[in-house]
Amino acid sequence: MYKLEDIKQIHLEITQKCQAACPMCDRNQNGGALNPHINLDELKIEHIKEIFSPTFIKQLTATQLCGNLGDPIIAEHTLETYQYFREHNKDMWLSMNTNAGAREPEWWAELAKTLGRNGLVIFSVDGLEDTNHLYRQNVQWSKVKRSMDAFIGAGGRARWDYLVFDFNEHQVEEARELSKKWGFEKFIAKKSSRFITGHTSEKKDSHQAVNRKGSKTTLLKEPSSKNLQNPALLKQNSILKEYGTMDKFYDQVGIQCRVAETGSLYVSAEGVVMPCCWTAGRMYKWWQPDPRVEQIWGHIDRAGGKDSLNALKVGLEGVFDSGIFESIEQSWNIKGCREGRLKVCAMKCSKQFDVVGSQYE
Repeated sequence: MYKLEDIKQIHLEITQKCQAACPMCDRNQNGGALNPHINLDELKIEHIKEIFSPTFIKQLTATQLCGNLGDPIIAEHTLETYQYFREHNKDMWLSMNTNAGAREPEWWAELAKTLGRNGLVIFSVDGLEDTNHLYRQNVQWSKVKRSMDAFIGAGGRARWDYLVFDFNEHQVEEARELSKKWGFEKFIAKKSSRFITGHTSEKKDSHQAVNRKGSKTTLLKEPSSKNLQNPALLKQNSILKEYGTMDKFYDQVGIQCRVAETGSLYVSAEGVVMPCCWTAGRMYKWWQPDPRVEQIWGHIDRAGGKDSLNALKVGLEGVFDSGIFESIEQSWNIKGCREGRLKVCAMKCSKQFDVVGSQYE
């Protein structure tokens, strides 16, 4: 797939902690109880320095703080991490995806200074004052707006990603105009890919959100406008007509690895290194009583177990020596996911069914 010297981009999940309870996030069970398979791990600045040497940082062109479970603004040392990367590489691109509902204005202003013009914050805000919290449960609008103002006011470059549901589709154009007024460089009405289930690949029309007590809150539905629905999902019927089932499609479809093309590497809040957030994201599915039933664990075990992929234990060099990347790549040549082809790769890097990239069309 690639070698350590080929890596140009880092996708870093610095924490598994988050103050929000988004119903389609694997961190919690539909917005309710915490995922029982995670430990709320977090990388401190000493961990960051241990994993990423100044020499390695100099070879990078970009680092993005995002991930599967946590929000980087909740981590203790996010700002210090950015400062460390910037100290050793003044030209690399630094970015973050966040719900924006935490931190004081001074923190946001310092972040803007650290990122400079070679950086961006992507604000994941799905509505306005009366609607954003329906998906971004527990996120307070007053803090979101304060964060936006502080960061942009300090010269930070910002993009607004707006997940469109039925409850907020009527506000898309109003939000777009506000984004211009408030100083955002770009506004994206994001067409969610999450109305296809991660374990059966069946299309669903709704998703029931619950709160921490397990009581029902919002019934999430796709927007009614076809123009605001994920265009890849609209193609699913033709795929089913040709192949019969999505599983048969994944058994055969060509795989074009996104991260291999860009030289990107994913590092989790545990320090575990994987090719991407999608392969890592199969490790801890909350709906599995035993998460090790997922295919990815077979590759992890063949590489020597999870510790062999932990950069805090074996370094980045040790992870590359484990054979995990070769194991994953070799599976793509197998015909049939039950026979060993890694299904998550077919789902996320299909040449014909791109639910991820289509969110931004």
